[in-house]
Amino acid sequence: MAGDGQVASIKRLKYRYWRASDAKDVSAFRDCFVRSGARIDYGSMGTFDDADALTDIFRRVALHKKDGRFAILDMHHGMHPEITLTSETTAAGRWSLRFRQVNLLDRTETVMVGEYDDEYIVEDGEWKIAASTLTERWRMRQPLASEVEITEGKFVTDLKS
Repeated sequence: MAGDGQVASIKRLKYRYWRASDAKDVSAFRDCFVRSGARIDYGSMGTFDDADALTDIFRRVALHKKDGRFAILDMHHGMHPEITLTSETTAAGRWSLRFRQVNLLDRTETVMVGEYDDEYIVEDGEWKIAASTLTERWRMRQPLASEVEITEGKFVTDLKS
């Protein structure tokens, strides 16, 4: 099918977004969105009319350290993509999200399930996220037991140093 290559490109874009989120790669995170005017509604995390504001929050949270270690550790798993090409340069997508976060500030673990509804456009020859809405289905938050050990690996910020 003619659109299969475009759909694959959109899937790679969303995968890059999640990998950038987990790797704490602020530049790659921002690069997934249109230059200006992205419409983002991430529920309790906030609503934004441009990706720069979301990126600022991401930078502050993802790069925050406590005792020399990252304070927030995230894991995003996206699946079940439904991508519809609406023209040669626009598309819509729906994804299921499985999210896990370890918060070392308050020693909690959060697990969340949600659905992304996205809009994509081609900008400078590449697919970008133009709009994204995250609808949370459910969330669980629990304390980490005192004997739980968290071992930090390598993040993009470590590799660039």
